[in-house]
Amino acid sequence: MTVRKMTGRKTLVFMASAGALAFLPSLASAQTAQSISQSDKEQGAKAHPQLVEEFGGAVSGPQATYVEGIGKDVAIYSGLSNARSDFTVTLLNSPVNNAFAIPGGYIYVTRDLVGLMNNEAELAGVLSHEVGHVAARHSNKRQSAATRNTVIGVLGSVLAGAVLGNSGLGNIVQKGLIQGSQILTLKYSRSQETEADNLGVEYLKRGGYDPHAMGTVLQALANENALEARIQGRTATQVPEWASTHPSDAPRIKAALAKAGSATGKTNRDRFLTGVNGMMMDDDPKQGVIEGRRFTHPEFRFSFDAPQGFYMTNGTRAVAITGQSGQAELTSAAYSGNLDTYVRSVFTGLAGQGQTIDPGSIQRTTVNGIPAAYGAARVNSSSGQVDAVVFAYEFSNSQAFHFVALAKSGGAQSFDPMFASMRRISATDAASIKPRRLSVVTVSSGDTLQSLSSKMAYSDYKLDRFLVLNGLTSTSKLTPGQKIKLVVY
Repeated sequence: MTVRKMTGRKTLVFMASAGALAFLPSLASAQTAQSISQSDKEQGAKAHPQLVEEFGGAVSGPQATYVEGIGKDVAIYSGLSNARSDFTVTLLNSPVNNAFAIPGGYIYVTRDLVGLMNNEAELAGVLSHEVGHVAARHSNKRQSAATRNTVIGVLGSVLAGAVLGNSGLGNIVQKGLIQGSQILTLKYSRSQETEADNLGVEYLKRGGYDPHAMGTVLQALANENALEARIQGRTATQVPEWASTHPSDAPRIKAALAKAGSATGKTNRDRFLTGVNGMMMDDDPKQGVIEGRRFTHPEFRFSFDAPQGFYMTNGTRAVAITGQSGQAELTSAAYSGNLDTYVRSVFTGLAGQGQTIDPGSIQRTTVNGIPAAYGAARVNSSSGQVDAVVFAYEFSNSQAFHFVALAKSGGAQSFDPMFASMRRISATDAASIKPRRLSVVTVSSGDTLQSLSSKMAYSDYKLDRFLVLNGLTSTSKLTPGQKIKLVVY
């Protein structure tokens, strides 16, 4: 969560305004890729800075250079252009598993998705799939959906919809709650996903890669999504990720492997592992970090705990807190020094244009020495009455943070422990927050799955995380000299 001083506007999951990035240039032919038009380039160039900002910025350094090179190779295999300079490939500083491409030669992949892969062919496969969407004009065919949602979507619509339904306050809140989230929600049809898979397999073959990598990376994504669901206590499809917006179910995996057939090719595993060694994984401390139920932001020097049974998603400008009984968001807005006015302005933003939500009186309090104010309102929605709570904290005369919490009538008290947990942290505690990084190590004699996984920089599910990270199973055998990945501090 990177909070900027705002003159009124969204993050944790995107607070993008309607129409922002709703560009969908036309690509003139079916599966035969056309050259990149000047119009496409101009529109892509216009969208590119906002996309990069919403996904935490661009990674620089040797890992980014390596990914960029593979991405440009893949793009050329598509036939969109023979000039490497026509493509911009960005490694995004995001812990979300995601990849996408937009017309104009712009290709994106997040660092955590790259870290999940186990060879260069898989990296080429994911990028090939995304370029395949562009080459097949899928964005053009999905223009109505993209115009409705914008190219960058809102996790807020998923969170609010679960509690509020699809009309009334649900629609209102979807416009104001949790909008800047690092989730690309331009969804394609199953036939379009299949076509992109098939094109990606063809591009892998043209590049001399093992085309089976398309299937293996889809399996890796499915495994990761299932593990995260188990860790968070949810079903595997509740939170949109690359693996769910690009569904990696068993039939699709089998279809990708069948399309690859008996063809073989390079995987460049060692080159890939060298290329990604040292890459940051999970949260960037500059945006705050999640450890279990605790969120800590070392730059703004605060910490809070999510309620028991809830899980958190960290975005570029906010944090979403989600559970079966409700959902919330922590973010910030412009602050003039008056908490009462601040809380009421948040309710006004929730209501949307032409609507009102009246919290009545605003209550003042202190939380662990921090001046605070809160208000609550009960409103009607298509799924029944809903409680909306805004709880704000003053950190300085010009900086405030606030929770927006939504729950069905009578359920908002589940967030009370979270509201009460907000606290400042010391400079020493802030300095102790370190990023996790990918470390490539060589298996030695005597190493086991258990001994290596014990080095993973997590407090839970160490073995499970290790197995998914390396594409292994509990019965896999390690060989001395074999290279594996760890996530360490």
